[in-house]
Amino acid sequence: MSPRDLTILYEDNHLLAVSKPAGLPTMGVAPELPSLIVEARAYIKDRYQKPGKVYLGTVSRLDAPVTGVVLFARTSKAAARLTEQFRTREVEKTYWALVEGRLEPPTGTLIHWLAEDERHRRMHAVAPQTPGAKECRLHYRRIALLDAGTLVEIELETGRKHQIRVQFAERGTPVLGDRKYGAKRPFSSGIGLHARRLVVTHPVRDDKIELIAPLPAAWRKLGVRE
Repeated sequence: MSPRDLTILYEDNHLLAVSKPAGLPTMGVAPELPSLIVEARAYIKDRYQKPGKVYLGTVSRLDAPVTGVVLFARTSKAAARLTEQFRTREVEKTYWALVEGRLEPPTGTLIHWLAEDERHRRMHAVAPQTPGAKECRLHYRRIALLDAGTLVEIELETGRKHQIRVQFAERGTPVLGDRKYGAKRPFSSGIGLHARRLVVTHPVRDDKIELIAPLPAAWRKLGVRE
């Protein structure tokens, strides 16, 4: 992937929002390995002919197999203000998921307590009193029943690591292609989880910015329509 291949969702002097493809880590890998932040910095450097090191603050991130909206801050002031919005849950985060089986009931709220297993790099649903456990909440509504499974829209109340993946696996309806959390059905590119929409307050102008990531081709091949 070259910087020119990035799908840009929004860009100004303070923000850069891109649509992350499946299989590309957001960050946190060795410098010589590909990552979204490295590609985004290269894009800014090339587009604006910036000398020296390009600053980008990561204010949202996605697991490597997940697609969709990722937001970067182009200044430290913007990064601080956006990070505070995420911390205080002022942002709106909407995901689409393709899960195995028929999801019932068609709407609901999922509440679990999750703890991290660092050795195996995965999260587990645990009892609330477990040391290190954090409460996770999401709200969902079923959009459609498909041959491949159920298409569901998810509003995150909290934003824990692997939260959606674990919570739906606990219900017996894991995300398509997510073998780490028990999925049996394959998915052609990454897993069936897409960060569809993110709404934040602009860090300087104070107006709302709505970011929507188009669906990857793998979703459209399964009959999902935007």
